[in-house]
Amino acid sequence: MNIFIAGLSYSINDADLKDLFSEYGEISSSKVIMDRQTGRSKGYGFVEMDDEESAKKAISELNGAEYDGRTISVSEARPREERPRREGGFNRERRY
Repeated sequence: MNIFIAGLSYSINDADLKDLFSEYGEISSSKVIMDRQTGRSKGYGFVEMDDEESAKKAISELNGAEYDGRTISVSEARPREERPRREGGFNRERRY
């Protein structure tokens, strides 16, 4: 099960996220999402757990909990929706 975590402190890294969830079961992966331009955390991340029961327990116990001075929001991750590409910007193919 893929778990979404929002409201993370900007100092949290992948290993911290793994440590937080590891007391609930085995972690397949943990990832804090980083801004490409600044290299700084965006304040949210994902944890993947193989055991659905452990994942649900982690969600119910950690949602609304305080972690590193911030109240985090924890829920089951929804599949990413395909968004249409934005128009505009530089287009290399345009020739005049």
